[in-house]
Amino acid sequence: MTSTINDSASLTLSSGGVYRKILIAVDFGTTYSGLCWAQTRRPDVQTPITQWPDSTSQGLEGISSDKVPTELRYGGNSYQWGFQIGDEEQRYQWFKVDLDPSQARGSSELARRYTADKALPPGYDVSAEKLVTDYLTALRKHAENILKHKLPESALKSTLIQYIMTLVLSNTPDKMVPAVWSDAAQAKTKACAEKAGMGRGEQLQIISEPEAAAVYALDAMNPHDIKVGDCGTVDLISYTVSALELMLKVNEASPGTGGLCGSTYLNRIFKEFLTAKLGSNHQWDDEVLEDALNRFELVTKRAFTGNPEENFTIPVPGLVDDPVQGVRRGRFILKGTDIVNIFGPVLPEIIALVKGQIASTRRHVKAVLLVGGFGQSVYLRESLRSALGTSTEVLSPPNGYENPMGLPDCASNGNFADGRRFESMSGPDQHASTMVQMANTDFEEGVHSTSRRRYWSVFHGVYRIRTMFWLIKKGDPVKEHEPKEFHYHTRNLVSKGPPQTIGVMIQSCTDAENTGAPMYLDSSVKDLVKLKADLSCIPESTIEQRQGKDGNVYYYCSWHIEMSNYSASTMYELVYKGVHYASVKAEYI
Repeated sequence: MTSTINDSASLTLSSGGVYRKILIAVDFGTTYSGLCWAQTRRPDVQTPITQWPDSTSQGLEGISSDKVPTELRYGGNSYQWGFQIGDEEQRYQWFKVDLDPSQARGSSELARRYTADKALPPGYDVSAEKLVTDYLTALRKHAENILKHKLPESALKSTLIQYIMTLVLSNTPDKMVPAVWSDAAQAKTKACAEKAGMGRGEQLQIISEPEAAAVYALDAMNPHDIKVGDCGTVDLISYTVSALELMLKVNEASPGTGGLCGSTYLNRIFKEFLTAKLGSNHQWDDEVLEDALNRFELVTKRAFTGNPEENFTIPVPGLVDDPVQGVRRGRFILKGTDIVNIFGPVLPEIIALVKGQIASTRRHVKAVLLVGGFGQSVYLRESLRSALGTSTEVLSPPNGYENPMGLPDCASNGNFADGRRFESMSGPDQHASTMVQMANTDFEEGVHSTSRRRYWSVFHGVYRIRTMFWLIKKGDPVKEHEPKEFHYHTRNLVSKGPPQTIGVMIQSCTDAENTGAPMYLDSSVKDLVKLKADLSCIPESTIEQRQGKDGNVYYYCSWHIEMSNYSASTMYELVYKGVHYASVKAEYI
């Protein structure tokens, strides 16, 4: 159900006759997360939450920041999150990515060279599911606590709260994570959000961060020279703009890619540089380092243009003056040449990734849109412009760090404030594998292999064989709100009653050689998801009865499952004779 402050409250209608809602966007990131809220009656007014609890405050007088660290620390029966965790405390980090079983743990040269010294090992004594659930619960409680101080009590009691989560599927310092998560990870994330109290089923919306970023950037910037048919790259996924006027429509032009070269490494390199430079100062401690890191993160890293003559002042309060170290009156002058060296290990890898993503589109890319904290770096933007040439623009949307959460006005109903609608479509290479399933079909000489096992069907009175057939072919476009149908026939002896719960397995085929899914089960086919459909909800009187070739009478039920693909989630529904009966349980393998 959709969350409310008071579930027993009567609901308030807007002037258009639609229930008014408070929308809360949850930017669930790998290293940092954010919150933003708006009301459907004023969708153009969006308010980021910038106050966060620290070790002594519950959030209103705590830390002021656009984002909060995605970190947890347990102590007894309670836990601390975000800024509540002390600088010297061990904590869980990057746990979101552990929800995806398909991601093999990898390690880049940067990860080996610049490690995090306060991170607990993944899965040390707490599951990824519990970590994500507890963290999302903390975000939800904080958001609702803020709303209690921002809106009248009467409004909160009569207004639904709906959560829209964006999954920031970027790279962690110690893992290679593609910008598109697996179905299993998406399902686990949604389950965790539901356990955290953010709503259930269709009332909880989950949007992929690259798609949210693309929509936000195009709507916020409204670049006059980007036209229908133009291709752009954002968050290392490429999109083609297929409509701009009545509907903002983007199609995925190339699969997502990723690498281990995020701005986390800049902070680690800077920390190592500063410790080597000032660590011998008698007053040097973790508090001094924390102040310096904050200035580097919020100012220096973003404002530096690449000019080696450009210097920045870094606060190092309490350090004694030392001309050799460059410390005077609690300040350290960071030279532009040193900043260039700090960026040195990271920039080449980012440029290589962007060039690889552009090449994978096999067409001209009109623009690269930079969002997120590192996306605001002037030096990064200018380096990419230099590397890509004048034919591809490199753009940074306004507020690209504090509000890339996909709370453009389409968040609740697909509409922008100016009346346009938004629609996205996966493909042509979104499906890097073919979705297939086993099916029973009549055996045909010359068509089916005689070396394969066939069986005699007493119902049909013929030999039959199990083969594979395509549900979704590799390269098929998949549109939101246009479900794919998987058709089934179930029979049961009338003497044993109508069919009850049925389990069906959907498999995937990598199809590495692009030869198509195999006719028979082989090593290229892997189990993807097990669907459990409860047919007991179908009225017995509506199920057809047929007599088999063996003379027995059977219930014969023809039904199908509708699979609806959304930005970062998949829904399955049981359909019988045009009636939608129930959702289908999906257990990803």
